[in-house]
Amino acid sequence: MENNENKVCNCPHCANHDNQENTKNDTKALNSNTNNAQNVSLDEQNEIITIDDFCKIKLRVGKVLECEKVENADKLLKSRIKIGDEIRTIVSGIAQFYKPEEMVGKSVVVVANLKPAKLRGIMSEGMILCAQDENGLKIVNPEGEILDGSEVR
Repeated sequence: MENNENKVCNCPHCANHDNQENTKNDTKALNSNTNNAQNVSLDEQNEIITIDDFCKIKLRVGKVLECEKVENADKLLKSRIKIGDEIRTIVSGIAQFYKPEEMVGKSVVVVANLKPAKLRGIMSEGMILCAQDENGLKIVNPEGEILDGSEVR
């Protein structure tokens, strides 16, 4: 990934953050930790959290209603996702793995209580969970049909 002064981290969802609150040193540290991730164990790579910390994360099932590429951004898709009674805009760095038309109608797992962040001038109101390995990236989604807005535990 390219080194971008505004970038907060190297996850596929966080490509090209517009968040100016982070310093260059914070960004370098995050990039360094992510780039070395393959050479260290999971315990060394990530700070261990408690069950109370984990319980703060609100994961919900969402249904992708609309999806489009973000203008002048090779990696970003902008999706409108229905999560229960609300519809949110979520920007994700998954355009190298999914076409917008493949996303429409898909059930996805969303981090629903993530602080909104501006990506390429678009306010993103959550994060779509994905898994990635040497073979590519796959969206985490529920097996079978389940109502949008359902809690993921």
